[in-house]
Amino acid sequence: MNILLLSPHADDIELGCGGSIIKFIEKGERLFWVVFSIDSSKEMKSEFLEVMDGMAITEYKIFNFKRRILHKYRQEILQHLVDIGRDFSPDLVICPSLRDYHQDHKTIAEEAVRAFKKTSIICYELSWNIITFSSQCFIELKKRHIEKKLEMLKIYKSQLVGREEYFSKDFIYGIAKVRGVQSGSDYAESFEIIRWKI
Repeated sequence: MNILLLSPHADDIELGCGGSIIKFIEKGERLFWVVFSIDSSKEMKSEFLEVMDGMAITEYKIFNFKRRILHKYRQEILQHLVDIGRDFSPDLVICPSLRDYHQDHKTIAEEAVRAFKKTSIICYELSWNIITFSSQCFIELKKRHIEKKLEMLKIYKSQLVGREEYFSKDFIYGIAKVRGVQSGSDYAESFEIIRWKI
């Protein structure tokens, strides 16, 4: 299966569904990872590339749209998504929630829905940016997936200041356990469904 991963900023999708990504890799799924805004410092870009290298992901694209104003580049972003869709032909697109109130996250979610009208789309959870979230889909995980997710997140040292709570081990395990209890598994990550094709 071809899975397109859309991350407004370099660490968003790792936080939202890093465990699921590790499970996809284990299953041999083909992943294409897109980051739309990377911090202007070289540090965050090198951290992202370290994550890619650690997971042996070779198909990725980094754009340099300015952080916090992605809505100003909607048409360019849409065109990039259309081009990526044509070349990669995703079976599944994973993006932020349409309910996410961070303006960059919401922009990427909205443009993903526009670009992939005929593709299955699910949205990952960044609970600190969302007031309500519909857990309609669960990906069941094991402890090893959560441990590897934490290893990924530790790489983003440049992002930890002021964000320690949702990078913490307690938070990552806590939300994974809650979603696991809801889905009858050890751990899980949950998603909203925009469109699901069978």
